[in-house]
Amino acid sequence: MRVLTLFAIMVLLTACGQQEEAEKKQSQPVVTMPQQNFDTARITRGGRLFKEYCAECHGDKAQGAANWRQKGADGKYPAPPLDGTGHAWHHPKKILLMTIRDGTGKLGGSMPAWGSQLSEQDMNDIITWFQVKWPDEIYAEWVKRDAQSN
Repeated sequence: MRVLTLFAIMVLLTACGQQEEAEKKQSQPVVTMPQQNFDTARITRGGRLFKEYCAECHGDKAQGAANWRQKGADGKYPAPPLDGTGHAWHHPKKILLMTIRDGTGKLGGSMPAWGSQLSEQDMNDIITWFQVKWPDEIYAEWVKRDAQSN
């Protein structure tokens, strides 16, 4: 009889533990990663524009200058990577667009202003192209920061 009672208690405890675990899983929020824009036409167009306007300084794969963290002889920092390994992802979209449109000359940098040569759509396509290179975690953090800036 004792064995039977012990067995019944063990089954009951196991069932309770399983129920608690199931309830815990149900109450946890589901974390989803934001999806990057995989519009291949925009990415292709952005890549072509990047190679034409940006690659000379930022590198053909958006890897940036090798010494981008060190000031050059002119006292300015070389072009940073835009592939998710630099700091571009810290900036909301409006700042990325402003930087492309207005350049960094007024801020003491050497990036030219492209606003007279690139349309808003061109600039957005360039951003889409380099953002596709960002790891999911970096892109997710950027989406959060971008939303907070609006």
